[in-house]
Amino acid sequence: MKATRILHELGQSLWLDNITRDLLDSGTLGRYIDDLSVTGLTSNPTIFDHAIKNSAAYDTAIAKESLQDAATEEIFFDLALEDLTRAADLFRPIFDETNGVDGWVSLEVSPTLAHDTASTLAAARDLFARAARPNLLIKIPGTKEGLPAIEEAIFSGIPVNVTLLFSREQYLAAADAFLRGIERRIEAGLNPNVGSVASVFISRWDAAVANKTPDELHNQLGIAIAKRTYKAARLLLSSPRWTRAYNLGARPQRLLWASTGTKDPKASDILYVKSLAAPLTVNTMPEGTLKALATHTELGELLPVDGGNCEEVLARFKNAGIDVDALAVRLQDEAAESFVKSWNDLMGVISSKSSALTDFAGEGLRRIS
Repeated sequence: MKATRILHELGQSLWLDNITRDLLDSGTLGRYIDDLSVTGLTSNPTIFDHAIKNSAAYDTAIAKESLQDAATEEIFFDLALEDLTRAADLFRPIFDETNGVDGWVSLEVSPTLAHDTASTLAAARDLFARAARPNLLIKIPGTKEGLPAIEEAIFSGIPVNVTLLFSREQYLAAADAFLRGIERRIEAGLNPNVGSVASVFISRWDAAVANKTPDELHNQLGIAIAKRTYKAARLLLSSPRWTRAYNLGARPQRLLWASTGTKDPKASDILYVKSLAAPLTVNTMPEGTLKALATHTELGELLPVDGGNCEEVLARFKNAGIDVDALAVRLQDEAAESFVKSWNDLMGVISSKSSALTDFAGEGLRRIS
C-alpha cells in the first residue's frame, strides 16, 4: 500500500501545498485525488508567484483584465479565485462525504495586511463572499494583529486557516482566538460549526539552526516543536471548554503541519511526513514531497500524544545556545516578510505581463486597422 494511503487510513488528511492552472487543466490534481489520497489543497503568495511567472496559462486572462484597466491586485485575486474555486469544486465531493471535515482549499489575504487587523478582516470577508464556496478557507496570519481578525472572521462564519504559526504558544493563542469566535456564535444562537485549521511551520526551524548546532541535533528541532505543540493541542481539545463547544455543535480546529518538504539534501525525502503522522491533523506538502511519499510503502510510529521526548530534545538545543522562544518570534516575523516579498514579486510579475500583453494587443489592433 502506498504511504499516502496509509496516512489517509491513519486519520491524517494529506493536502497538496501547490496550485497552478496547468495542474488543473492537465487533470493532474484530479489524479492526485484519485491515486494519492489527496483531500485538500493550500496556496500562498510564493506558490502563485511561481505559477504565474513560469506559465503562459494565465496570459489570456491577464491581457483581458488589463484591457479593462483592472488594478494589479484585482487581477491577481481574480486569477487566484478562478483556480481555487475550480479546485474547491474538485474537492467538493470529499467535503460533502466527510460532512465538512475535509475537502478544503485555502486562499491567503494579502500578506501586506499581516499587522492590520481591520483590513485583514475586510479582505477575508470579501474573498470568502467572492469565492462562494463553503469549502474555501481564508488564510489569516497568527500574528498579534491577526488574532482579533481570526476571532471576528470565525464569528462571522468565515472558515479560517491560521497561518504563520511556529510554536506551541503561537498555536495556543490562535486556538483561543478561534474558540472565542465559536463561543460568541453559540451565545448569539448561531451555528458553531465553522471550519478551521492552525498551520504550524516545521522545516524552517531546522533550516534556521542548521549551522549553529552539533551534528547529532540536525533536523530534530522542527519535529520536537511539532511534538510539543501536538501534546498541547490534544490536551486543549479534551478540555472542558472545548468539549462544551463540541457538545453544542462545534468542530475541532485541527493542527496542520506546514513547510514539511525536506530542506537538507542529506536527510530522508519524507523526514517530516513520517515523523508527523497523527490522526485529527493535516499535512500539507509540496508536490515533490507528495510524489516521494507515494514511492514509500511504510511509515514510522504515530506522533506521541504525550509529546514523547520533545522536552529532552528541546533542552539539548537550549544547552547548545538556541533560545527557542526568541527564535519562534523571529521565524514568524521572517516568514511574514518573506510572503510580503513574494507578494511584491507577484505584483511585479503581473504588472510586467499586463504591460507586455496590453502592448502586444494594441499593436495587433493597429495592424488590423
